[in-house]
Amino acid sequence: MSPVTVSRALAQLAAEGLVVTRPGAGAYRASPRESGAAVAGDTSWQEVALSADGTAELVPRTVDASGVLVSLASPPPGVIEFNSGYLHQALQPEQAMGAALSRAGRRPGVWARPPVEGVPELREWFARSIGGGITAAEVIVAAGGQSALTTALRALAPPGAPVLVESPTYPGMLAIARAAGLRPVPVPVDPDGVRPALLADAFKASGARVFVCQPLFQNPTGAVLSADRRGEVLRIAREAGAFVIEDDFVRRLVHEDAGPLPRPLAADDPDGVVVHVSSLTKATSPSFRVGALAARGPVLERLRAIQVVDTFFVPRPLQEAALELVGSPAWPRHLRAVSRELKNRRDAMTSALRLRLPQLALPHIPSGGYHLWLRLPDGTDEPTLVTAALRAGVAVTPGRPYFSAEPPAGHLRLSFVGVSGAGEIAEGVRRLETAVNGSTAVYGPGNVQP
Repeated sequence: MSPVTVSRALAQLAAEGLVVTRPGAGAYRASPRESGAAVAGDTSWQEVALSADGTAELVPRTVDASGVLVSLASPPPGVIEFNSGYLHQALQPEQAMGAALSRAGRRPGVWARPPVEGVPELREWFARSIGGGITAAEVIVAAGGQSALTTALRALAPPGAPVLVESPTYPGMLAIARAAGLRPVPVPVDPDGVRPALLADAFKASGARVFVCQPLFQNPTGAVLSADRRGEVLRIAREAGAFVIEDDFVRRLVHEDAGPLPRPLAADDPDGVVVHVSSLTKATSPSFRVGALAARGPVLERLRAIQVVDTFFVPRPLQEAALELVGSPAWPRHLRAVSRELKNRRDAMTSALRLRLPQLALPHIPSGGYHLWLRLPDGTDEPTLVTAALRAGVAVTPGRPYFSAEPPAGHLRLSFVGVSGAGEIAEGVRRLETAVNGSTAVYGPGNVQP
């Protein structure tokens, strides 16, 4: 075996306390551990401690990560991943990221403490990418989009407060809100984004002071907020004295045929209504957790204070590596390659679904993002179908976690970004067809497929 294998094995044994290594002398068996049965404790008291809220008016804080884990958990070997939220390894810019990290590691002071708001040059890069006169002073570097959303929600809404959310919407944001003791209030979306009239009604009925939205390639519907609605959303929020948290999570995963993209809402907001969230993670790797918060006005100091309390700062080596990456010639090449490949994969999955599973409605084909949103036939048992699909060898994401209230129908979200290519997409849809045809979830017991 190779020296690297031996070195890793010894490191693992040392970490487990089975051997000790002595530089220049070798590795030796560690002293035997004291034996004895572990004393069984009683943790039942935690049920009371974790459920006690202290104040009856507060909404109980529940931490339900199931909707997030669907996209984070790796399926068993051999199962095709239609549930992934990140680029397949073949699409990740591994060489460019490795080179960027290597160059960053040679920078003087790279291991020094960074400014709590982030490295100035990286803040400037995020500000330029947002546009609209946003300055580096109005940007805070965050540890990815999820961390930025958590900071924004905690800064803008006290425990027990209502927060308006799109319906359907990203389960990770719903989990953040509920864990903070907030009450998600759904506002329906259509192919043109959130519906302004219903948004205005929701603000009046709930008294909410925060609305969370994804104006570009919304998760899960893929909708883009239309030009005529953009100003309406900002006006409605401003009249309600409310903030809009803009989750601009996939701007860098646009498809080749998308055409010009609308600017972020933050670029058209001089009044500080919008708190902007963006990230490099989706376009690079799940472990490249670098994102940004942008805001105008006094709220910026609150965002900064909460991030400092929670995390101090984003590690400087990662910030410096991000700077090296986005400033390299490899970055635009990578984005062009991903844009082309995402279009090809979207088209491959769309064609396969129309051929094999026409009974699954596909109301909108997005020109950005990494997934399709399917409506199941009325009466379909969504959990049963998801289980049947996994047995057939394909992991899919159920639609239920995307709704903060009762869903209007069953749905599936199918991702085409976490697989190796068009061939695996075709095979995954074939396996899903097997699950649909062989499951009573769709057609009912004793019924025959039409």
